[in-house]
Amino acid sequence: MALLYKADPVRGERWKALFAEHAPDIEWRAWPDIGDPTDIKYLAAWQAPEDLQTVLPNLQVLFALSAGVDQLDLSRIPPSLPVVRLLDPGITQGMCEYASFAVLALHRDMLRYRQQQMARCWQAHLLQPAHQRRVGVMGLGTQAQQILATLQPLGFALKGWARSAHRIAGVECFAGREQLPAFLSQCDIVMCVLPLTEQTRGILNREFFRQLPRGAALINMGRGGHLVEEDLLEALDSGQLSGAVLDVVQNEPAPADHPFWGHPQILLTPHIAAMTQPDSAFAVLLENIRSFERGESMSGQIDRDKGY
Repeated sequence: MALLYKADPVRGERWKALFAEHAPDIEWRAWPDIGDPTDIKYLAAWQAPEDLQTVLPNLQVLFALSAGVDQLDLSRIPPSLPVVRLLDPGITQGMCEYASFAVLALHRDMLRYRQQQMARCWQAHLLQPAHQRRVGVMGLGTQAQQILATLQPLGFALKGWARSAHRIAGVECFAGREQLPAFLSQCDIVMCVLPLTEQTRGILNREFFRQLPRGAALINMGRGGHLVEEDLLEALDSGQLSGAVLDVVQNEPAPADHPFWGHPQILLTPHIAAMTQPDSAFAVLLENIRSFERGESMSGQIDRDKGY
């Protein structure tokens, strides 16, 4: 029984060491040195090889080394093959840290103070109390709920929106497209942590921004495909939005001439909100392998109809 790894080779060395120490019965192989492909039962990858069935004829599970699976073309993956996303607690911790930093940066007006620093301008501005700042989170899955729990002690007025109804203590929740306008109208800072699906692609657009209070701010920790980039620039230039913290863009890495790089009202980071770490993710992956071998359900197995 072999597992094939197809992702970052540097982190791959750590994965290899963990398997050697804790699961020596599972043979570790790294792409492209796959050896006899008929031995490979599991694939752990960021992106799957083309023509997956031909390359790995005996593959039984595809483990995505990420919290989402939008980077995978599910139409090219056999419907009978389980696809499992990685519920790494380290990813959730990283997302909570980044979300807290982004919300506080916008709440405390750090984009304006950064501009003042560049202009050598020493000027203080009135501070709005946290309880008067309404922060909305889009997507109410495990990570989003942990983000909201992290923000709660800071005193913000918290809102949440998702496709289906949720009840979260201390959070006013909205559900479905029909309640999206009401949710947006109450967000001074709105954060996207939605999965990227055909339903959510391009959701952060001109009409979306128009429904926010004037001067609101955006955080995108989801995927670049959620955002219509031209519409964001328009909203910032018109004053409808006051700022944005973006960890993702449509095409990564962002080219040198991308307008986000030098925009004074945008803080851009290179998709680093959270990264899969072998030491925190290994136990989750191994337990899923063992569960599969026992004929039990695996945590993080996606619903093909939903795309996540």
